[in-house]
Amino acid sequence: MAKAETDKAEQGLEIAVAQTETQTQAPKKKGPDKGGFFWGMGRRKSSVARVRIKPGEGKLIVNKKELDDYFPRIQDQKMIVSPLKAVESEKGFDIFINVRGGGQTGQAGASMLGIARALKIFNEDFLPPLRDGGYLTRDSRMVERKKPGRKKARKSFQFSKR
Repeated sequence: MAKAETDKAEQGLEIAVAQTETQTQAPKKKGPDKGGFFWGMGRRKSSVARVRIKPGEGKLIVNKKELDDYFPRIQDQKMIVSPLKAVESEKGFDIFINVRGGGQTGQAGASMLGIARALKIFNEDFLPPLRDGGYLTRDSRMVERKKPGRKKARKSFQFSKR
């Protein structure tokens, strides 16, 4: 009995060692998918953007519409294109963005982060200019919740002393 238990313990130890060896291997480098696209995901407030980039002639499609049609404000258009300007390749990529939730500015911020992350996966040399411009940092500010006994998150009802 004792020999069988020691054999099982040794097998368990071997399995545990094998599992830790496979866990310590470096993760696979992310690359293009079957269609040659590099993926990036961005979030801002309650918006989520899934971005695909591919070397091309400079098309920028947001939810199956052109950039100008989907984001009419120039400020939002410039925000989305800014990571491409940071790496000096405005016309070097075809970009397809699917974005859901939130408002226009939140969607533009999510798209910007998604483009920056996809560019980083495409070429590691783009990392310093993207990081220096702050394009890889997620803006964590969210809407503050309403508190009980108040009108909004911070606004109170009018106070009267007498």
